[in-house]
Amino acid sequence: MNVREILENITKEHASDIFVVAGRPLTYKVSGKMHTYQEERMKPDMCRDFVTAIYELADHRDISQFETTGDDDFSFAIVGVSRFRVSTYKQRGSYSAVIRIITFTLPQPSELMIPDAVMELANTNKGMVLVTGPAGGGKSTTLACLIDKINTEQEAHIITLEDPLEYLHTHKKSIVSQREICTDTENYLTALRASLRQSPDVILLGEMRDYETINTAMTAAETGHLIFSTLHTIGAANTIDRIIDAFPAAQQHQVAVQLSMVLHAVVSQRLLPTTDGKMVPAFEIMVLTPAIRNIIREGKTHQIDGMIYTSTNENMLAMDTSIFRLYQKGIIDKKTALANASNPEMMSKKTGAI
Repeated sequence: MNVREILENITKEHASDIFVVAGRPLTYKVSGKMHTYQEERMKPDMCRDFVTAIYELADHRDISQFETTGDDDFSFAIVGVSRFRVSTYKQRGSYSAVIRIITFTLPQPSELMIPDAVMELANTNKGMVLVTGPAGGGKSTTLACLIDKINTEQEAHIITLEDPLEYLHTHKKSIVSQREICTDTENYLTALRASLRQSPDVILLGEMRDYETINTAMTAAETGHLIFSTLHTIGAANTIDRIIDAFPAAQQHQVAVQLSMVLHAVVSQRLLPTTDGKMVPAFEIMVLTPAIRNIIREGKTHQIDGMIYTSTNENMLAMDTSIFRLYQKGIIDKKTALANASNPEMMSKKTGAI
């Protein structure tokens, strides 16, 4: 089994993910649909050989951590083919892996249909910008486009803290320091605290996993840095609640006040299937206005969705508005629009009127 050749062939199919799991054929995903690479089911020894070969391709990465703990995350590149983000794990005692395929070059935001209002967030001077959504929803790609825009247009020191590294950024107008968790530094919190002594202008924090990391990130945003990060939440209101709920009850009011001051914008995105079998992102964009800052301070986050929907601010965008525009353009069908709408009844009326 020539694993390098398999990765090369599947990459040519424009796949997003490869699945190595015992009991079924080697499988890859293209535009949300599963395809098998060969008919033969993967046996446990075949999975072991495949996963071991991946570790060898990744500059002979030490496999002992995976063998001991049953989990590992890393990335590697094959020159002229692609970058790969790998998550290895054991299931039913056999070796398994999910491999995300990441192109070397970033596509243009317009090709990915990222709105200008999202890309304008690269011009933010300080504060916190969060990109949220489900796993596999395109958050990393959106953030990489924002970092690339800053790198291309501004003279800054950009520090990225990622687990693992995905898109590699070359130095353009900016200096870009990319640090991989567990390889270049111990963990997110240690790396974030250290980064504040490394004269950063922009910090990309791969994920805010606990209240200590969130607290440090908010402090960094307060002190004049621009912080980009992600959360696995859907919608701006849920994101605010998730951050505040991460703290002990006695601190939550103080955190809400602090968050209302440092947060600049929340972008929530999800990928939807298109009528031609591809995937397209739909966005919710909340830019903090004085009214929304006040709502966060007062703990009335349930009012946020309504404020986004009725806002006259051209940089605000409700998820249902984004979905409806995709339907209007014929990019997605009515079934997809209704299935993903926050208010299916309203969406049904709007789509029925066309």
